[in-house]
Amino acid sequence: MIELGVLFGLLVAAVLVLLFVLLRRRNGNTENVDGRLIEQARRLQAYNDRVSYNAAAVHSSSPTMTDHYRP
Repeated sequence: MIELGVLFGLLVAAVLVLLFVLLRRRNGNTENVDGRLIEQARRLQAYNDRVSYNAAAVHSSSPTMTDHYRP
């Protein structure tokens, strides 16, 4: 019976540590303008990649208005 209590105690402690780490990371903002510009550029690049390399674009369908590919 004591082993079960120790097991649950360890599980609760692990959950609390994980919550603390995740909540601490979430509040971390970028401290300078360069970091924000890098984040913005990566977000836009990811969006363009999702649009350009979706299933319809990859499988030889005609381009749509949302495709940003320009030869």
